[in-house]
Amino acid sequence: MSFAYLPEHAENALFALELAEREAAHLAYTHSTLFAQKIDLEWVKAIANKEDIAEKIDAFVGRFGRLQDHIGEKLIPRFARLMGEQPKSLLDVLAYAEKMQWLDSAEEFVGSRKLRNQLVHEYMTSPELFLEALLAADEASRLLIEIVSRIRKQASDLELH
Repeated sequence: MSFAYLPEHAENALFALELAEREAAHLAYTHSTLFAQKIDLEWVKAIANKEDIAEKIDAFVGRFGRLQDHIGEKLIPRFARLMGEQPKSLLDVLAYAEKMQWLDSAEEFVGSRKLRNQLVHEYMTSPELFLEALLAADEASRLLIEIVSRIRKQASDLELH
């Protein structure tokens, strides 16, 4: 399938994509080092005594949240405008991204936003809920990185430079 685009939006779309790719690379690094460990309830309970692990979790949660925000607030809306769409709300943005097959499920994306809130709030209060959220974030971070990859493919297909 061939798509036309509005060239006046190309620069902003490419800028958002380049930033998303850098953020995705940072998240991928933190993800790979964090999830290389065996993460279970004992590990979560030991975080209080392991400052280096707590720092890595903070980096992961921060990078996860930044990439997610950037995708929903900048990357997808700018690529939607590039393609001639004018989404009004986050739900419109996600519906368009689903239509373009940049993401598989708007619900999954919304779920990852809730997940980020759990990662922040359950971190210090409930080891069990934090473990559950962290394990779910393992998969959700892969989904975020995949969205960036799919939009990069769209840019390549459009021959944007």
